[in-house]
Amino acid sequence: MRKHYLTALILVSLLSWVLIYFCLDGSHTSPVQFLTLPNNNRLESLESQIKSEIAERGNVRDRIRKVIELKLQEKRQAAEDELNQKQLAETKKEENIAEKEKIEAISAHSENAIAILVFSCNRVTVTRCLDQLLEYRPSAQDFPIIVTQDCQHEATANAIRGYGDQVYHIQQPDQSEIQIPLKEKKFKGYFKIARHYGWALNQTFNVFNFNTVVIIEDDLDISTDIFEYFKGTLPLLEMDPTLWCVSAWNYNGKLGLIERDASSLLHRTDFFPGLGWMLTKPIWQELMVKWPLSYWDDWIRQPEQRKGRGCIRPEISRTRTFGKIGVSNGLFFEKHLKYIHLNEKYVPFTKLNLTYLLKDNYDVSFVKAVYECPVVSYQELKSNSIVTSGPVRIPYFTKDKYKRTAKMLGLMDDFRSGVPRTGYRGVVSFFYNNRRVYLAPNANWKGYDITWS
Repeated sequence: MRKHYLTALILVSLLSWVLIYFCLDGSHTSPVQFLTLPNNNRLESLESQIKSEIAERGNVRDRIRKVIELKLQEKRQAAEDELNQKQLAETKKEENIAEKEKIEAISAHSENAIAILVFSCNRVTVTRCLDQLLEYRPSAQDFPIIVTQDCQHEATANAIRGYGDQVYHIQQPDQSEIQIPLKEKKFKGYFKIARHYGWALNQTFNVFNFNTVVIIEDDLDISTDIFEYFKGTLPLLEMDPTLWCVSAWNYNGKLGLIERDASSLLHRTDFFPGLGWMLTKPIWQELMVKWPLSYWDDWIRQPEQRKGRGCIRPEISRTRTFGKIGVSNGLFFEKHLKYIHLNEKYVPFTKLNLTYLLKDNYDVSFVKAVYECPVVSYQELKSNSIVTSGPVRIPYFTKDKYKRTAKMLGLMDDFRSGVPRTGYRGVVSFFYNNRRVYLAPNANWKGYDITWS
């Protein structure tokens, strides 16, 4: 009796389960369909449905596992990002501390120190220039060397870092693309140079607080007395308001055009020479508020910037360029610049009386020397058939006459803002066939004609 009761109970339970299952899941075979199936088919259908359910549950588990894994991955990434942010913040903090320490170190200079600001970009040959500066520098305290680098060129940066604490290495931070007029796209390099110069001079004068800066490009050789030259001429720059720079460069400094025994001879010039030059803080404060986007050297030669002021230049250059490759693509290099003679005799300029270069002294004697000497032709000078000794003058009255004569003599024959290279009061002074020669306008010269450029 008990056995029949148990069997009946199992059948009722099974039937109840089937009815409930089919009521809850309409996607499976209905109870009526299920009960009308033959016994074997019922078991197969039930087995198939159970397997399908098991498979579905497995899929659900897989989806749940993937969601869990995704969430865990997101948490790990968030933790990693947070760690990276902390590391970046720590690195930035360390960099800021290092930058602050660098600024403090550079700024800890004497009031009379002259900063040597070396401009570099992507030429590892900057080491040639730095080696000479370090060899000839008389005092690290009086002449701290700051190497300012553009371009973020790692090989050049490593070469500069190799000097350790002998130089200060700063890097122009703004490497963004410059908006350049379409017609000037091929001159992009001049825009980058102007940006670099403006930033570096601001840093040196206004952040590091120097009063005097000497600018040296990374492709310059220097003479042994270049530090003495700038130190000796600085008082002129400070006391004479008609001067605004001292340059180490003579654009017509080839051997056939200079007086080789006159290493101590200096001149005034209305033409801004560059290529190793010194300026003071007041001049920079005047220029920085209107600093150009490009072509800064031609801009600085314009009358609006020059304001009738001149520079000091040497008879024999204290710098010489070895940089044929650059943004100018070797302009003038093969024909002129590579032949510039570098001074070989040390001159103690700080012990010399250089007051003859002050405008009130210089102009009187210069005009007298130029216009009292005899007039000769190029042919007479060339053939060395001049009977008198001493200086001579070759006159010019037009731009074309100047250019023809300059070219025949081997002088640079171009103008910038109407001023010939090395010109002073329109006069270009040089040495030829063992005598001083002045290529000069009329004595009643009225000033530069900007249309001659």
